[in-house]
Amino acid sequence: MARSIGICNISLLLLTCSLHLFGQEGASNQENYTYNIFKTSEKIVVDGKLNEPVWSETAKVGEFWYSFPVDDRMVEKEFQTEVKLTYDERFIYVGAICHGPGPLVIPSLKRDNNQFWGGDVFSVVFDAVNERTNGVGFGVNPAGVQHDTQFGANTGTRGGNSGSGFNTAWDNKWTANSVQYPDFWVTEIAIPFKSIRYGDKTVWGMNFVRGVSKTNSWHTWAPVPVQLTGVDLGFTGALIWDEKPPKAKGNISVIPYALGSGFKDYEEKEALDYNPEIGMDAKIALNSNLTLDLTLNPDFSQVDVDEQVTNLTTVNIRFPERRLFFIENTDIFSEFAIPPMRPFFSRKIGLDDDGNAIPINFGGRLSGNITKDLRVGVMNLQTKGVEEFDGQNYSSFAFNQRVFGRTILKGYFHNRQAYTNDEFSTTDYNRTYGAEIDYRNQNGSLRVNGGYGGSLNDGISEDDKTYHAVFSYNSRSISFYTNFMSVGDGYIPDMGFMTRLYHYDATNDTTIRRGYSHGFTRFAYIRYPKNKKINNHRFGFRNIFDYTTRDQILFAGSLSGIYTLNLANTSSVELEFGHELAELLFPFDFTDAEPLPIGKYTWRVFGAKYESDSRKAFFYTIGVEAGGFYNGERQQLSVDLNYRHQPWGNFAVRFVQNELNFPDPYGSESLTLIGPKVEINFSRNLYWTTFLQYNTQRDNFNINSRFQWQFKPLSNIYLVYTDNYAIEEWGPKNRGLVLKLNYWLNL
Repeated sequence: MARSIGICNISLLLLTCSLHLFGQEGASNQENYTYNIFKTSEKIVVDGKLNEPVWSETAKVGEFWYSFPVDDRMVEKEFQTEVKLTYDERFIYVGAICHGPGPLVIPSLKRDNNQFWGGDVFSVVFDAVNERTNGVGFGVNPAGVQHDTQFGANTGTRGGNSGSGFNTAWDNKWTANSVQYPDFWVTEIAIPFKSIRYGDKTVWGMNFVRGVSKTNSWHTWAPVPVQLTGVDLGFTGALIWDEKPPKAKGNISVIPYALGSGFKDYEEKEALDYNPEIGMDAKIALNSNLTLDLTLNPDFSQVDVDEQVTNLTTVNIRFPERRLFFIENTDIFSEFAIPPMRPFFSRKIGLDDDGNAIPINFGGRLSGNITKDLRVGVMNLQTKGVEEFDGQNYSSFAFNQRVFGRTILKGYFHNRQAYTNDEFSTTDYNRTYGAEIDYRNQNGSLRVNGGYGGSLNDGISEDDKTYHAVFSYNSRSISFYTNFMSVGDGYIPDMGFMTRLYHYDATNDTTIRRGYSHGFTRFAYIRYPKNKKINNHRFGFRNIFDYTTRDQILFAGSLSGIYTLNLANTSSVELEFGHELAELLFPFDFTDAEPLPIGKYTWRVFGAKYESDSRKAFFYTIGVEAGGFYNGERQQLSVDLNYRHQPWGNFAVRFVQNELNFPDPYGSESLTLIGPKVEINFSRNLYWTTFLQYNTQRDNFNINSRFQWQFKPLSNIYLVYTDNYAIEEWGPKNRGLVLKLNYWLNL
């Protein structure tokens, strides 16, 4: 408890100093960058041509600033962007003319594709409550491909802490089209008021962000410092309405689905299993700020396959959440503590540790703004009882209260409780709770965060607390981030994710919980040379440590020096030299031979990585690592090859080879991961993707081939074929075919 009090005192001291030193800040962008939007009665056809009379009569903004690779000058006229806005009773309309000659980069025709931001793009950012805590972005490329994102306050910095505030899985219905010309391209966007959560304010935060692949640069209307991402909510301009935005009427979305699947398990020699299912999700806007999500017999299957990785750690890998029910305002629930130690991780609900679905009967989720300063999230889900698991009820409550500036008071309470025979168990439950304060100065350069929490479990009443502290500072040339978090032996977060809380004992084939403390520090000095072929040099270090809270054993630690050269043509070189330490608390095996014994291990490792110019049709990444590994040695070669036949085809191969060699009797292991991927885009609405994964560590060869037809916005037909084979003794493990239809209906 003394250490807990000490950390809290340090956090309060840092916060007090921060408020004193950074209380006075420069003028807000909203004082200097304003746009007055006026209503139109004209009918606008969203075809990318901007040929309606209203567009010629509407005022424009046409002076964008660089935000990367420099932030001290206006964009040259040749690459400037002109933007106009208007609205009617149903839509906000955005028209943009993006000047600059080609060639343009269009990575894919698929909506929300992962390569979207690697090409030419234009995006509008709205902070509709204008409190700098959450916003939405709508992006379009020269082919009219759409990408929408919901984000919170923690969107991170360029080249450093990428932030966890981006929610790219968020989807909503809106329309866009683009037209390309020899020296510019035009995009036209219609965003329904139903797609934005807003109140009665007549001033919104707004910015425009444009990525130009030819110059490898990012431009914004309201200036954003080079160290921050262009969507940072601390630097939005002001969108001033001529009257209160119209209230969206009948804002209800119903998303029913139907699927039929066939599955055969060859390992268990089971008969072919046919499984028809129907279910429904619904999104109900109770007002322009609050959304109620409902689900009935949801399909929580993974339509998108998880990309496998070679895991050479003693902990599990965290995969992202993609399920519709959990997406809206996910940051209210999940943005607590520090990455990768989160008291709430939605993927723990409705899925077991191997990613297999546990049937869910129903669920409800309310999230959004109660007032302009208060955001809340309330959730309840009920799973079915199956042979391996009792039925479980999951409940969560979280709030974010803005107290001044960008400072937020936050709290949460999560409850998992077994529900069998129509009653709740009085012994099988887990509850976690906590609160924290998250301070950011107005320009986002300084952040101080501190929090305290605990868990409640039957029969456990000691060492069940957790606390953490975070400090970060980012300027043009300095990037510094550090965090610390400690959890006691009795702290159990059944709805959370703590990477090193559970340890595998290879000798006894069991898992043991040990409370631990985690620390992470990252520092970088960034130098911007006058050489136009170089964007920047980054010199830095990274330090990570983990030790048990009970007996203070340092069981994991690393200290690395890192140099990165970022070139203007998007290529980069990175060199890293590190010293690693690990103490195995229990025997652990990386090979089929005898497990490594309990004890302390130290080693050194060197790594180098080169990324080529991603604007070219063929681009690649190659990396090598070599050095010690526990009491042995490890060599790694990783290669990513990509070929883009713009805009309809993407062909990629990922290859990772690890050679592990330990002294006798601990054996050796050759681990191979090969992942070819083929994506064919027949149009902006019709895609075919095949993903092959050959992974010797998991003794698995996986085929996932997915055909997707988006016959209406956010309404899809999927045909997915999956096949898994054992590698060592070649033969089929299981095979499945799924036909799924979901329809997004706005009422």
